[in-house]
Amino acid sequence: MVTRVSTPGSYSAVLQNLLEAQARQALASDQVATQKLGKDLKDYNRKAEMLTAMRSVQTRLDVYAEQNVMIADKLTTQDTALNQVTDAAGLTRQAILDAIASGDAGTLMEEFEAHLRNAIEGMNTRYGGKYIFAGGQVDTKPVTATKLDDLFGAPLPAVADFFKNDNFQAQAKLDDSTVVTTGMLASELGGDMLAAFQALKAFHEGPLGPLNGKLTQAQQDFLETQLGTWEGIRSDLTVLTGRNGLVQKRVDDVKHNVETRANTLKGMMGDITDADMAKAATELEAARMSVQAATQVYLTLKSTSLLNVLQ
Repeated sequence: MVTRVSTPGSYSAVLQNLLEAQARQALASDQVATQKLGKDLKDYNRKAEMLTAMRSVQTRLDVYAEQNVMIADKLTTQDTALNQVTDAAGLTRQAILDAIASGDAGTLMEEFEAHLRNAIEGMNTRYGGKYIFAGGQVDTKPVTATKLDDLFGAPLPAVADFFKNDNFQAQAKLDDSTVVTTGMLASELGGDMLAAFQALKAFHEGPLGPLNGKLTQAQQDFLETQLGTWEGIRSDLTVLTGRNGLVQKRVDDVKHNVETRANTLKGMMGDITDADMAKAATELEAARMSVQAATQVYLTLKSTSLLNVLQ
């Protein structure tokens, strides 16, 4: 039996081979260019649902990662401010101790003025244009006093009136299961401090003052009683600074964990979507050769066509 070979049939077979080779070339070319196995989810068939879930998790992790960087930065600013306020308390105590040791107040009130100013500056610290110790009143300066004179008058002003923060303490969700309190309040930091500065100013303006020269026995006794007060203020502020440090450590730990999870997820998604570049390059070259071969066969077939012979 002789198999009949027709020109149309030969053309059809060659054309089919050429189209298939071109399709393989286009697919391999896309994989080399994008380094991905497909353009969209339908190209991954049964793994599309898994990829959708993975991308949802990845988006959530990216949000946490970006947010945690901002939280860490804010806590660093907060730490600097807390140390500034704590240092002001420590330096005030040291100034009192030095005056007692020398028996002379000298420029003691000027030193108090400077330390008060530094403490208030710390409590009025801003991050991103917002006051970080103002609670929910982030656009309102939390401490309105600016100098010792503001703390004294007749009648003696209430220390609480100098604080404009509310009681809201900001919290942050670091990941799906971790929430930390990041906010602190100016009144929490400076309430006792401003009261202690007020007591110093009132004594200075009172009948046993002023504190600007050789200390009397009454002045020395008063200043000695203030040492314990200022040591307590400094100690409490140190505890608050340490608490902020613990939150910083927690944020850093979670931030690292989120980054690790994101990288792991990225690798898992890559295992599904990323092309094997060596294999893709080899397939691209093979597809190019197939296209060239099919084209050559087509041209050869055309040149040996019966129609050409008859012509």
